[in-house]
Amino acid sequence: MDLSMFCQNNLLYTQESLSRYCLGGYHPVDLGDTFGNDRYKVYHKLGWGGFSTVWLAKDRDRQQWVSLKIMTADTSASRELQMLKHLESYSRKELSSNYVVQLLDAFTHEGPNGVHQCLVFELLGPSVDKVLSDYHESHESLCPETIFRMSTQLLKAIRFIHSAGICHGDVSGRNIAFTCSHLWKQTEEQLFDVLGFPKLEPLTRVDGAPLGNGLPTQLVKAADWGEWIDEDDEDIRILDFGESFFQGQEPIKLAQPGSLRLPETIFTDSFDYRVDLWRTGCMQTYLRRYDVKIYFFLFTTWPFWYLGEDDVFIFQMIGFVESLPAEWESKWRSMMKKSTHDLKLEEDYGMSKLERKFAGLAPNSTLEPLLRVTQGLMRFLPSSRLTAENALDMLANAEN
Repeated sequence: MDLSMFCQNNLLYTQESLSRYCLGGYHPVDLGDTFGNDRYKVYHKLGWGGFSTVWLAKDRDRQQWVSLKIMTADTSASRELQMLKHLESYSRKELSSNYVVQLLDAFTHEGPNGVHQCLVFELLGPSVDKVLSDYHESHESLCPETIFRMSTQLLKAIRFIHSAGICHGDVSGRNIAFTCSHLWKQTEEQLFDVLGFPKLEPLTRVDGAPLGNGLPTQLVKAADWGEWIDEDDEDIRILDFGESFFQGQEPIKLAQPGSLRLPETIFTDSFDYRVDLWRTGCMQTYLRRYDVKIYFFLFTTWPFWYLGEDDVFIFQMIGFVESLPAEWESKWRSMMKKSTHDLKLEEDYGMSKLERKFAGLAPNSTLEPLLRVTQGLMRFLPSSRLTAENALDMLANAEN
């Protein structure tokens, strides 16, 4: 879509792509719109992704704030809803007790661009990505106790998901958020004091022609949570099950942005539910910047860069993770022969790069147990990786 046909403003270029407001795409939403037979009224935008927009809404029945996720029309047969319903049937308690976002309602909504699956969730605070990026920019860090709690809760969520026979498939800091239950019943002004008040720009054409039914009449800046200060007191929730799959029913391809690429998919072209274990240990992703996981919790950085070349990517891992498995050596040598890079493998000095990274930190008894857990999760062979259950046992034993 040619954006020059619209009256110019910053929101045209910083929010969701207008080209996705088309048949099969996003549903056009304006503040004040209602959904679910007028039960949910929209007050703010919380965010967006490739297949959905997410809105702050007031639940008229519960008299509380909720998150309304509106899928694109071409994803109305929502895999996410299927996975959440399966997890609900497996859990003896609410999903939130397992550090999984709580699904409150689901319905469909017909609009000019098609029929959209709508999912209503408990209102969550900012993503871990957002909070840690703010810390990083201010040259600060989370306290060790918060880091340990976040890591433990994430592992508990993964343990629960795996025990239900599912793989999340996209564990990343953008898909982990803090709870904010203390805000559910606040007034509109009190809530906006934390989120930031909505910033709007009308969407109009330069030539004055009508927009058409498929486009929103206004652009809304997503909430920035500028006054959020509660990460030390809140729990985390894992969310967004759009890439999830049942164990044994792995898709042909896995969404792997940049530095989230899995070593087994490079060497074997196969993967299973243990992708969650690697990503929980490595904990980085790419969304114009890299996200956070246990590794990022500790260093506010990411372990590997992917610049389009498998040999350089794997080279960064060797010695940092461990030695390359013997069964992968042949393909590695083949990759190196074809490579134009002069790569010199670092000698093993009896301590991996990961261990040396930890050794460079000031001693901290709270975080020391995470070293062995991270090493156990970040193993090349999926069969060698720690299960979430075993990782939690290690952390529990360290606390005793």
